[in-house]
Amino acid sequence: MTMTQLDNSGNSQEKLPQSLSAILEGLQSRLGKSTDIIYRFITLGPSSAVIVFIEGLADPQEMIQAIHEDSSLYQQFSQPQPESCLKLLQERTLSLGKVGEVSNYTEVERELLAGNSILIIDGAPKALSAGTEALKQRAVEDAGSQSVVRGPREGFTESLRENTALIRRRIQNPKLRIEERTLGEQTQTNVAVMYIEGNVDPGVLTQLRRRLDEAKLDSVLESNYIEEMIQDPQYSPFPTVYNTERPDSAASALLEGRITILVEGTPFVLIVPALFVQFFQSSEDYYQRSDFASLVRILRYFCFTVALLTPAFYIAITTFHQEMIPTTLLVSLIGQREGIPFPAFLEAFLMEITFEILREAGIRLPKSMGQSVSIVGTLVIGQAAVDAGLVSAAMVIVVSITAISNFALPAFNIGISVRILRFVMMGIGASFGLYGIVVALIILGLHLCSLESVGVPYMTSFAPWQWLSQKDSLIRLSRRNMKKYTGHN
Repeated sequence: MTMTQLDNSGNSQEKLPQSLSAILEGLQSRLGKSTDIIYRFITLGPSSAVIVFIEGLADPQEMIQAIHEDSSLYQQFSQPQPESCLKLLQERTLSLGKVGEVSNYTEVERELLAGNSILIIDGAPKALSAGTEALKQRAVEDAGSQSVVRGPREGFTESLRENTALIRRRIQNPKLRIEERTLGEQTQTNVAVMYIEGNVDPGVLTQLRRRLDEAKLDSVLESNYIEEMIQDPQYSPFPTVYNTERPDSAASALLEGRITILVEGTPFVLIVPALFVQFFQSSEDYYQRSDFASLVRILRYFCFTVALLTPAFYIAITTFHQEMIPTTLLVSLIGQREGIPFPAFLEAFLMEITFEILREAGIRLPKSMGQSVSIVGTLVIGQAAVDAGLVSAAMVIVVSITAISNFALPAFNIGISVRILRFVMMGIGASFGLYGIVVALIILGLHLCSLESVGVPYMTSFAPWQWLSQKDSLIRLSRRNMKKYTGHN
């Protein structure tokens, strides 16, 4: 009778029998007769052995070559024992990066699916797992979603180990820690938590560990699966977890005392805690002169305001507060709106929806034609709508300025938040005018102050106010004027 043991989760782990035929029978019953699972039989002196691997995930050629080249070592044993062969292989013969013992079927399955090769010797109580991963990965390329004019051109890839190496190369600090765990009951996805011991807040780290431990996920195919599980349970359109494709941004976050979460199979790395000011900062801010970086950063805050409020202000003024418009401009707007069948709100709503459709279509279309379709579609539809008398020329200008301002934001997810809130502000402006917009802004400010990111106030540096952080929040002072580096890129 085969002995079993329980792992930490209470699952049964059946130990490997010592008979090679019994082991192979057990593996085939668990893994099925999949054609990509290869069994390579070899001879170790008088003992029979087999190397099991998954074709495409592992390449055991180096392992097989090392065994054949060291076959003379087995002549040292007049009566070779499988245990002795196993120890000899592990300590002297196999010079691969990772060689370990496995003693039950659960461990064998996990190692095989991770791209390792399993060496099983007839009569041995355990098997050997060797790191022979052969899965081809995408080369390190420029980060497509966070491009810069000046700065490194490297971006994360889908390989977890390559991503940790990209960060290690930038932070050669022995206090840099990596904690790995597996999430997803079916996918068994490797997740790495990186932080610098001594820089990180122990309370934030403890809370993050607890949230990851409590994350019961059936599968993890991208980092957003984890993002939704670790973010604070507050209903908000604003992101409370930052993500980046840039190793330099992740390294900067680690130096600031933040924590990065890397997930196998995606180039997007999560950073916590995330602050509101962080979404307006780019890694390029620290590769340019401080005066230019400060000007661009203030411009981003202005673009955020324009993208959020411009359509709502236009609707409110033209609907309720015409007296605020200069007479010459008012006459021009009235002339443009003559014959327009829709109120200002519906006019703006239709234009915004049309632009959102064009934006999504441009993303989904092939790269060779996506950009041209977006530009041509916007110009043709806008001009045709004005000529047909469906919208005014002023409304086309307002929507265009709003869209361009939205693209100026360095973080894509904060741009999504603005796109959602813009429609809410438009409805409030059409219903209550400027008074409603002011009240909505007050409520929005209170909401932002109530948010947290892994227990850290979302509006930190502004609320609560921190004088030291003002050196690198709304503006960036020169490095000579910053006694302590407090960047949030």
